[in-house]
Amino acid sequence: MSFQVPAYAAFSAHEPLAPYTVERRDVGPRDVRIDIKFAGICHSDIHTARSEWGETPYPVVVGHEIAGIVAEVGPEVTKYAVGDRVGVGCMVDSCRECENCKAGDEQYCRKGNTGTYASTDADGRITHGGYARAIVVTEDFVLRIPEGLELDVAAPLLCAGITTYSPLRHWNAGPGKQVAVVGLGGLGHMAVKLAHAMGAEVTVLSQSLKKQEDGLRLGADHYHATADADTFTRLHSSFDLIINTVSAKLDVGAFLGLLKVDGTMVNVGAPDESLSVNAFALINGRRSWAGSNIGGIAETQEMLDFCAEHRLGAEIEVIGAEQINEAYERVLASDVRYRFVIDTSTLG
Repeated sequence: MSFQVPAYAAFSAHEPLAPYTVERRDVGPRDVRIDIKFAGICHSDIHTARSEWGETPYPVVVGHEIAGIVAEVGPEVTKYAVGDRVGVGCMVDSCRECENCKAGDEQYCRKGNTGTYASTDADGRITHGGYARAIVVTEDFVLRIPEGLELDVAAPLLCAGITTYSPLRHWNAGPGKQVAVVGLGGLGHMAVKLAHAMGAEVTVLSQSLKKQEDGLRLGADHYHATADADTFTRLHSSFDLIINTVSAKLDVGAFLGLLKVDGTMVNVGAPDESLSVNAFALINGRRSWAGSNIGGIAETQEMLDFCAEHRLGAEIEVIGAEQINEAYERVLASDVRYRFVIDTSTLG
C-alpha cells in the first residue's frame, strides 16, 4: 500500500526538474510520517540529478536536508509523537548489524546505508527525498529538532551541518587548535560557525576576499585569498586541521603544506574528478590527507543539540518550487549566501 504526495523530480540528466507525484509507503509499525516544511538544496542533489556520480535511477526526487512535523506514527513507535519537530538527513536506513552500525557509524555501514534518495529501500523501491510534501521514515533514522532552532535554518544542518561537525569533532577541533576552512559556501559557512563555537581559532581560505566580511561575521578570526600565491608562503605549517569543503579540483599539495607536523586535511567536498598528491607533501611533516562522510544518527542528534545550545542555524535563502532550477544554476555559480531552502508548501 502507498499514498501520493506532490513533489519535484529530475527526469533525466539534461532536463530541468519538474512537478511530479511521488508514492510513499503507508506507515508501518515503526514508521514516522513527516509533513515536510522545508528542504535544503545540497550540491549532492545537483550531482545526483545530473548523473555526475554514476547513473541515477530516474525519475528521482532528491533532497536530504529535511525539516518538518510528525503527522502520524506507527503503533510501535516510542521516540516520536504527532506534532514533534523532526528532521531527516542523508540516510533512511542501514543494516544495523555490522560493526560500523553497532558503533553508531551507520554512514559507513558495511553493506551500504540506504540513502534518502536514489537508493534501493528494503522493499525494493527506489527512495525519494525531500523535495516533496511528505516522507515516511523508520523512527531510528529520524532526528529531533530542538526548540531554539527554526525549521528553515535547521534543514541544512541535516547535511551541511553534520558533514562539517563530524570531522571537526573527530579531529578534536577546540581551544588551542588552528583550524582552516577551504571555501565559504554551504558547507564552509557551517564549518566556520561550528569550529568557532567549539573554541578553535578559525581561518577561511577562499579564492578571493569578496566574502571576507561575511566570514568574519560568521566567526572566522582570519581570512585569506588563495589566489594570492603569498598566502601559501605566509601560512606554511600553520594549521592543525584543514576542512576542505569545495567540490572542485585544487592543488592538494599546496594546501597540505599549510599543515603543521601531524596536521590533517579532511575532504568533505566531493569533486567529480580525481585529486592527486605528491607523496612528499605527506611525508615531509607526517601529515595526513583524509576524507569524512556525514555522521551517524547519534552524532547527528548531538550536532543538532549543539547548534541549538549555541544558536547556530544555516544562513539561508528561502525559495519556492518554481525557483529550484534557477537555484541549481546559482549554486554552480556560487551565487548563494549560503544555502537555498525550499518552502515545500509551494510544491502544490
